[in-house]
Amino acid sequence: MRELGQGRVEVLSAGSAPKDSINPIAVEAMAEVGIDIANNTPKVLTNEAVQESDAVITMGCGDVCPFYPGKRYEDWVLDDPAGQGIESVRVIRDEIKGRVEALLAELLS
Repeated sequence: MRELGQGRVEVLSAGSAPKDSINPIAVEAMAEVGIDIANNTPKVLTNEAVQESDAVITMGCGDVCPFYPGKRYEDWVLDDPAGQGIESVRVIRDEIKGRVEALLAELLS
């Protein structure tokens, strides 16, 4: 979203139960398309972050994620890249890209 948005949207990435580090296969898959996430640090999704957001995109967070009425919520059902090889992670990456492009088109129209 950060790359595709080209500064037109503010992006925060966080999780309900983040790991200690970014999945190295995800780092590799993103590098293939020119996006460097190697130095990113997993962050916990906070109530404050959700309150400040216009759109909240979750990926299997369920009831664990904070919910505030009036926010736009979408739960994107995707395969978990954890433990998968690069071929599978590429498919997940590309599916996320398509969804991000559609979301950006809606948000910026």
